[in-house]
Amino acid sequence: MYPVDFGLLSPAWASTPVASTASDAAFAQGMLDVEAAWVKVQAQAGLCSVADADAVAAIARVELYDLAALAQKGPDGANALIPLLSMMRAKLVESDAPGTAALALHRGATSQDIIDSALMLVASRSITLLRGDLVSAGASLSRLSNEHGSTVCVARSLTQHALPTLFGLRVANWLAGITAAGRALDAANAALPVQWGGAAGTLASLHQRLGATHPYKSNHRLAEHAEELTAGLAAELGLLAPIAPWHTMRAPILALGSALASVNAATGTFAADVLTASRPEIGELSEPHEAGKGGSSAMPQKRNPVHSVLLRNAALAAPGHLATLYNAAGTAVDERPDGGWHAEWSALRELIRLAGAAGHHGRILAAGLNVFPEAMARNLALSGDLLVSERILAVASPLVAGGKAKVDELVAESVRTGTPLRTLLQGELPSDMDNQLFLDDLLDPSGYLGSATEFITRIRKDFNDWKVA
Repeated sequence: MYPVDFGLLSPAWASTPVASTASDAAFAQGMLDVEAAWVKVQAQAGLCSVADADAVAAIARVELYDLAALAQKGPDGANALIPLLSMMRAKLVESDAPGTAALALHRGATSQDIIDSALMLVASRSITLLRGDLVSAGASLSRLSNEHGSTVCVARSLTQHALPTLFGLRVANWLAGITAAGRALDAANAALPVQWGGAAGTLASLHQRLGATHPYKSNHRLAEHAEELTAGLAAELGLLAPIAPWHTMRAPILALGSALASVNAATGTFAADVLTASRPEIGELSEPHEAGKGGSSAMPQKRNPVHSVLLRNAALAAPGHLATLYNAAGTAVDERPDGGWHAEWSALRELIRLAGAAGHHGRILAAGLNVFPEAMARNLALSGDLLVSERILAVASPLVAGGKAKVDELVAESVRTGTPLRTLLQGELPSDMDNQLFLDDLLDPSGYLGSATEFITRIRKDFNDWKVA
């Protein structure tokens, strides 16, 4: 049996929409689409007939090809395009296509042109779905941050209780990460370029063909004509026309890979916070209840936070694939990389899959996240008055004999003995003050939230600005 990748060891992206848009079949269809689009552009320019373009379009359907056989032949030329071309030419013969169709097919191109352009198509088609998921996840988080714009909880720094904050701000910070990643993804998607340079990145073969058709043209005019054809191909495919072929200049791949990885980083932070807060001893959050989700193979009482686990899985896996892209780009040589280019393919495809998985699971998690404010209040109370010790130092030090040093001493005593800081302060404050009222105000966590509410508003507005861009 031929080993097909169904995603059995990749549950993060298995069964998500990106499993289809970044599959082997999707990539093969991308190669077919590039080849067919190029013949169509040639026909529009009078370099071949419309019948040639129609014949190639008719056999540019992935269901006509045996992908297992295609993969088996891939090692013979170190890529899948070479055997695919042989299969396409055989299909043209079987279909009684004009003899000129086979000549127009792949004319002036090289394997890297088709493969790089096909990968850009796979990325673009996957990003369209991913953006929708990110917008949906962001909308849910925006609503949640607004709903909990006055829910006070404990902020944690290096795993320890720090100061009071608003749960709405924590959610808004998840939203800010998704918004930033979405913008990076939009920029990368808008800049996805077609690859078109011919055998050595000079378009010499295309010049030769154009020169034979228009022998009176100067080399400069031939170059302009070649540029027009490249732009036509880019437009046909919905990609950007680059200023020159990028066979060994891999910046487009790096920009795309980095943007995809940023999605995993943003949703990974979201998931990590949910995983921590959903521990039973914390109990502030839980994943949405879904039939058939989160079960244990051995412990029937368990309900595992599967969406968060898969988001974290993707966030942990993505950086390694991004590193592969940077290693490949940094070792690209000559006019075609000798192995580095090949190493990009699976790494980039996996980044597309992982980012798509992040959007899918992030959308579900954000929409159904269960919040327990009573648990947040309980955990907030664990630190008692010490939770606002920063405020106490600022406000009470000028009022206490011994100033900051004395307040530091009282804080240390409260930590050591468990005596409430309120009790220790009462004996040190001036006797002519209404100490009870003063301490009620000073020690109220909801009175020490700084610009938290304003930050929530700004982040939500920023998200709204991005989602409609």
